[in-house]
Parts: sequence; structure tokens; C-alpha cells
Amino acid sequence: MINLAAMRTRGWIIPAAALAAALLAAGAGAQPSPTRVARRDAPPPEPVVVELFTAQGCAGCPEANARVEAVAGEPGVIALTYAVDYWDYLGWQDTFARPEFAQRQRAYRRPLRLRDVSTPQVVIDGRRQVAGASGAALQGAIDEEAARRIFPPEIEFREGGDRVGVGSGPAPAGGAEVVAVLYTPGPQTVEIARGDNRGRSVRHTNVVRSVRTLGDWTGQPRLYALPTARDPAQAVAILVQAKADRRILNGAVLPPG
Repeated sequence: MINLAAMRTRGWIIPAAALAAALLAAGAGAQPSPTRVARRDAPPPEPVVVELFTAQGCAGCPEANARVEAVAGEPGVIALTYAVDYWDYLGWQDTFARPEFAQRQRAYRRPLRLRDVSTPQVVIDGRRQVAGASGAALQGAIDEEAARRIFPPEIEFREGGDRVGVGSGPAPAGGAEVVAVLYTPGPQTVEIARGDNRGRSVRHTNVVRSVRTLGDWTGQPRLYALPTARDPAQAVAILVQAKADRRILNGAVLPPG
């Protein structure tokens, strides 16, 4: 599962003073930060967001689930598992699927120049996809993305856990939005009774329960209200995401509690 303690010490949950300064300087430009270097012994200050689109009725998905679980524990990675519902017709209704998760997957189709969507699919930082379950391709994509982003807006969760602040920074063309992804940290196993995976125990990690857009981000510091009616066992991943090309500018996690 995601190493939440490590996230606290590496700037994933930004100290209050850091964003407070940005909020006081509304309208000021982003402060330069060093380009990230993909080094295993020095994790980057901003995470790489790994989104897996999977289904319990998809015969090829359990292996991809395992690949994503293997990287979910790496420092510098936020891994999220979305179950889609379009395999339910095979005879097994996915216990984690929601229509909005398939909608999120389809929103990547045009920016990634795909003819259609399929499972399993892994989207890295909203910029690129890894189809199937190739561990080498997945790790390579994570390493490349870890060195890509610079000048991301900072993210800070307020002490009460009811609000999140996003600092200043260059806004992408078409603007951006702040998305709250509620998920259950760690692995879960489901026994499949019907469909292509009948008789199998299918394991998932960091299963997404809901996705909510908190509001727009235009490059200026802003506070957003977090979902209040949430299970205390769930974590919240905040993603600052471009509207047009869907690339993820930054992310952070509020642990359960």
C-alpha cells in the first residue's frame, strides 16, 4: 500500500507555512523548483499518479492488478484502481464498479489518441497509457514521468481535514480542475462466482470509491472544501488536472481518519 508516513516527510502533504505564503501572495508567479530526477534513492517531491482501469469480469485484469499493486508501495507513487462496469454483461456484476469510473477512462481516449478504451489500462500522470500488464513498461513509464514535471502547484490539507489548498502556478491552456478521489487504501480480494474469472480470487489495491470535482483552478491560490460525508477508513487523493489534455499537474493524499 502507499507509504503514507514517507509522504508526510517528502512534501506530498505540504506544510501549512508553505501554502500560507502562497495564499498571501495571490497573483504571484510560481517559485522555481529543481527538475525532478528519477532516482530510487532520492524519491521526487511530487508523486507520479498511476490510474488502473480494471474489471473483475476481465480475464486479463488480475495480472495487471498485481503489477499495479507492486508499484503502489514505491515512494513517489499514488496508485488508484478504478473498476469499470462494461464487462458486467459476461455474467458477473463488478462489486467495485461505478459508471463514472468508465466515464473517467473514456475522458482519456481523445487526449491519448486512442480509438477506444479497454481493460486493463494504466494511465500515468494523465499523459500516457500502458496497456495490458507489462511490468517493465509500467516501471519505465513511472521512471520517465518522475523526471518530467516542474513548477507544480503546491497542495496543503488544512488541519481539520475539511479543506485543501492549492497554491499558485502556471495554469494549462483551457484551465484545470481539482479532483478528489476517495479510495480504500491497501489490498482487497473478491471471490468471483461467474464470468471469465469464475472460481478465481481477484485482488485489487487502493480501490476507488468515488470521484468528485471540487472546482476549477486557474493558477491562483485557492481553498476547496473536501467531501464531508466520507468513510473514515477511506483516503482522499487530490489531483490537480488539466481540463483539455487531462495531464495531472500534481497530487497529494490525505490519509484515513
